[in-house]
This record gives sequence, C-alpha cells and structure tokens, in this order.
Amino acid sequence: MAEKSNRDWRLALNPSFTSDTWEGRSHSGAAASRWRDKLWLHILLFVLTVATSTVFGTALASSFFGNRPLDLDMVGQGYIHLLHADPELRSGLWFSVPLLLILLAHEFGHYFACRYWNVEASLPYFLPSPTLMGTLGAFIRIRSPIYTRRSLFDIGFSGPIAGFVALLPFLIAGVWMSRAAPGIASHGDFTFGTPLALRIVEQIRFPGVNPRDISLHPIARAAWAGLLATAINLLPIGQLDGGHILFAFFGAQHRQLSRWFALMLIPLGIFYWPWIVWAAVLLFFGLRHPLIYDPAPVDAARVKLGVAALFIFALSFSLIPVEQSV
Repeated sequence: MAEKSNRDWRLALNPSFTSDTWEGRSHSGAAASRWRDKLWLHILLFVLTVATSTVFGTALASSFFGNRPLDLDMVGQGYIHLLHADPELRSGLWFSVPLLLILLAHEFGHYFACRYWNVEASLPYFLPSPTLMGTLGAFIRIRSPIYTRRSLFDIGFSGPIAGFVALLPFLIAGVWMSRAAPGIASHGDFTFGTPLALRIVEQIRFPGVNPRDISLHPIARAAWAGLLATAINLLPIGQLDGGHILFAFFGAQHRQLSRWFALMLIPLGIFYWPWIVWAAVLLFFGLRHPLIYDPAPVDAARVKLGVAALFIFALSFSLIPVEQSV
C-alpha cells in the first residue's frame, strides 16, 4: 500500500513516470536481469565501433605517415584489410583508441551523474558507421524521470565537460606530433574545419602556418572528432546536452527557445548545407523535452558552469566541419 501511494505521488508529479518505470526501479532483481540481457548488445556495438573506427584510422595513419592527403579509396582498402585481419590495421589504433576514450569519457560523465542523482540510465550504446570517422558517436538511455533542475543540469553538463577534458591531452599531443605540409589540403578528397581550440594549439606549435597546410596526426584528428561531437551535443536544442542545460535555466520557455536556435542553423546552411538537414530534423523531431516540475532556479555555481559550457561550445564549434574538395 505504501509503495502504491508513493508511485501515485510520482505519477502526479510527472506523468512520464509510468508504472513500468516504477516496477523497473523497484525490483532490483528485474532491473539486474534486464541489464544482463542487454550487456551483449553494448559489447557488440562497442566491438563493431572499434572495428569501423580503426579502419578509418588506418586510412588516416596511411595518409599521414605517407605524407599524403586523405583518400577515400584508403578507407575502402581498410575494410579489405579488416576481412583479412591484416596487421596493418594496428596503425588505425592511433585514431580509434583516443577517439573511443573521448566518447567513453563523455557518456560515462552522463552515466555517473545519473547514478549520483539516482536516475536510472543504461550503459553507453556505441554507433558504428562505415562513413567518415567510423562512428556516429554514442549515447545512453535515461530510463527514469529527472525531478529537479539541478540534477538535469548536472546530467546534461557532465558529458561535454568530461569529454572535453579527456580530449585536451590528445589534442595537444596530436598537434605536437603533426607536421607542416604546404598545399596538402588542396590535393585530398576532403578538407576538415578548424575549431578554435584546435587553432589555438596549432598557432602555438606552428606559428603563422595556415591550418590548411598542416597535416594532422591521427591522434589530433581523434581530438578533432571529439570537439565536433562536443559542439553538436552542446547545441541548445531539444534533448541534446545543450538542450538539457537550456531547460534547466529556462524551463517552460525551452521549446520556444529550442525552435529559435534550430532556425538559426538554417542560415549556416549557406556555408555548410548539412546544417539545414540538422535544422529540419531538430525542428520536426527534436524539440520535445520531458517536463520537470521544479520551480527552484539553478544556483549561482551552476550558472557559472553554464557559462563554461558556452565557452566550451565556442572552442569546439566549426562552421564547416568537413568540406568535399572540388
């Protein structure tokens, strides 16, 4: 009877809190069983992501150590090496290991923040991909409601800050292992953008050198991919990490503000057309956010952390992340 009244109170506080969620959180045996049932999927997706990101890393390593620009044919050859378990794939670990560590830091930042606030969350799901970078990132599933703005802010902020801190050593070490290669960008299939954090380190290592004339070591390219993931996640829209932070500050105004921020992506399509695709997806599918019935404002310490999140976004953002050479 006490359990039922507690459940009814939670349902009144947050309609998204279903009886299924309650049962999943109330019976630790059932929750543990579900966790064991899905563990194989987490492992499988992670192993596949190791494979696809290492294949792409092999192409990056081959181009860097051969003093050549990245060629898409190298990526295709990498999958042939994978089928034959070619030892050459080990060179791809220069890229895949730091990249996956950065993504793990990001997702476990969220995961441990959820644990701290007694919010049920899954282990990270990794997304393998045969496209550029070899992965579409990773995510965790939050399986129970978040009741306070403070906890929402902490869960949203913890991933980007953990990932950003994790990528900084790789960024510095990777740029220091890079080399100046005048004209290299004009001969490759792709030109990669230069976010502010990368440019600052490049200026220290290669003062006065155009970023298009720098051949980045695969470790630095992994840090670049981490910066891209950080910037996208910190967009203040919907249920992205930046959207959680936005809701923590503005509550009911979240949806309207998310819409405006998504619309602001459309003009960026003049420079990089995928921003229009992102804007369309977010406008039609990504504006919703679970309601949190907490009138208490975010405290001063978290306001400062919110400013820090904005600063990290500015350091990580690239107007044109990847551009196909003509």
